[in-house]
Amino acid sequence: MKIGELARLAGTNVDTIRYYERDGLLPVPARSEGNYRIYGETHVQRLFFIRRCRSLDMTLDEIRVLLHFKESPQENCADVNRLLDRHIGHVAQRMQELQELERQLKDLRERCGEARDAAHCGILDGLSQAIVPGGKTASHVQGTHRHAANRSLEKETQGK
Repeated sequence: MKIGELARLAGTNVDTIRYYERDGLLPVPARSEGNYRIYGETHVQRLFFIRRCRSLDMTLDEIRVLLHFKESPQENCADVNRLLDRHIGHVAQRMQELQELERQLKDLRERCGEARDAAHCGILDGLSQAIVPGGKTASHVQGTHRHAANRSLEKETQGK
């Protein structure tokens, strides 16, 4: 099958498939006499596996490790277990950070209970306050909230 058909079948876009090929996650396909990529069932199954891992927010490096074990069925899967345990820990940490972000946003929202002119908007005023070391605003009330540091997310060419 050609790349367009694989993309439709897997519910992804052609650029993502090409990206996965360049990154070594998908094996390089054979070429037709007209130099078109020709994909087989192996590519379909591998792409489904990658897409499932991505739907679980796994990084490409994590997927690479999992693919290694998938292709080496005789190896012990203890490292797979450890990888998933670490990923679960990362997800739990991100959930805590998102809950903290939600609290901060709600705190901001409470600063402006009713619509008024922007010059007197409590939200805009709150956003204008400087962040000091420790993630607190300059007028922070101890114990009400703390600033959650943003984690940089894995960047890839629209691989999700």
